[in-house]
Amino acid sequence: MPGNLTAAQLEAAIAADEIDTVIVAFPDAQGRLVGKRVAGRFWVDEVGKHGAEVCDYLLSVDVDMNTVDGYAMSSWDKGYGDMMLRPDIETLRRIPWQPATALVIADLLYVDGSPVVQSPRGILQAQRDRLAEKGLVAFSGTELEFIVFDDSFRDAWAKRYQGLTASTDYNVDYNLLATTRLEPLLRDIRRGMEGAGLYCEGVKGECNDGQQEIAFRYAEIIETADQHTIYKNGAKEIADAHGQSLTFMAKFDQREGNSCHIHLSVRGNDGSAVMAGDGEYGFSKLMEHWIAGILATLREFTLLYAPTINSYKRYAKGTFAPTGVAWGIDNRTCALRVVGHGHSLRVENRVPGGDVNPYLAISAIIAGGLHGIEHELELPAPLTGNAYDSDVAHLPTTLREAAQLFSESEVARAAFGDDVVAHYLNQARIEVEAYDAAVTDWERIRGFERL
Repeated sequence: MPGNLTAAQLEAAIAADEIDTVIVAFPDAQGRLVGKRVAGRFWVDEVGKHGAEVCDYLLSVDVDMNTVDGYAMSSWDKGYGDMMLRPDIETLRRIPWQPATALVIADLLYVDGSPVVQSPRGILQAQRDRLAEKGLVAFSGTELEFIVFDDSFRDAWAKRYQGLTASTDYNVDYNLLATTRLEPLLRDIRRGMEGAGLYCEGVKGECNDGQQEIAFRYAEIIETADQHTIYKNGAKEIADAHGQSLTFMAKFDQREGNSCHIHLSVRGNDGSAVMAGDGEYGFSKLMEHWIAGILATLREFTLLYAPTINSYKRYAKGTFAPTGVAWGIDNRTCALRVVGHGHSLRVENRVPGGDVNPYLAISAIIAGGLHGIEHELELPAPLTGNAYDSDVAHLPTTLREAAQLFSESEVARAAFGDDVVAHYLNQARIEVEAYDAAVTDWERIRGFERL
């Protein structure tokens, strides 16, 4: 793709003074890009060959970057030592919305060379390895929604995110007229991502005021998660340059939230369409077990699909966000929607919102599918009609409930290991405790005078 770079091309661009800055980044526990900018000459002399160091607290902080207790890998008692960034040269790319800049995604190691198992990218690599042991390879695509505001990020912060002006005034789902005024921003995002080596399919309006979705072509799962993270970070940077802002939070207001539907299919390592077969609905037995496994683990893995307090406010009846643990053929009221045929036969997981960490969510889908295959789980009948009005089991309704289910999950511990489970349970605990301690505007409005 245009924008992708080899190591030799990057060194040549640095020598020609076309690139003078290399961003060395990795996804943190919240799925955000973090890292450092290094000078081009320093990349050539040192970082490209040997990597770079960062503090190990970067996987053990909350959203506000506060150091918090309870993490085994990082603490004041351990001295907050270093982790090593090992650049994955296959991810080198230009960042055209920043002048003379390239970016590389790095894997995390300790200084002794051992892997940081709590790293989201490492967790997904482990699940990819489990698939490879069975002769399988997975491809995925993420449909990430966001809401655009005419206020800048700094103005929005100063207003405490109240009274913001959405970039459209009404429901613009598939609307071509009202979304035209967003085209200067949306086109720059699309073109910027193309220039960074992503394959952009297009853009469409969504239901909420100012809500949009830019879609990218499916890819191998690590590539998809990397691109998702680069796009999410870059879209904010491009909006900032336009004097606008956008949010991926799962539920900005009481209308439709931002979803991140994840499509995932599995093929044989020879490219064969192993999900398609001569069974009912055109499924193979592998496909039946795969769906059954994802469905069976949906509640206990919800923490990896919905990682914040706000995530759970998106699950509301009649909003196209799922509430019930059900699967269906092309049924958007279900948590799992099956679409496609042949090589494109796939499961769309509709549980994640825009705040999801894609590495963890894709890992959960694969772990669930493998659980179904390994235990030959039987696939229940698909749900027809309105899943919101059905009597199926419900997804957890709070982060506290989701964390409890994850803590009790034997499947999670078998798939991810105790260290990973403990790490992300602690992240949930920190989020819940912060929320429980907060005094909200809702409480002040209700209670300041009238109680």
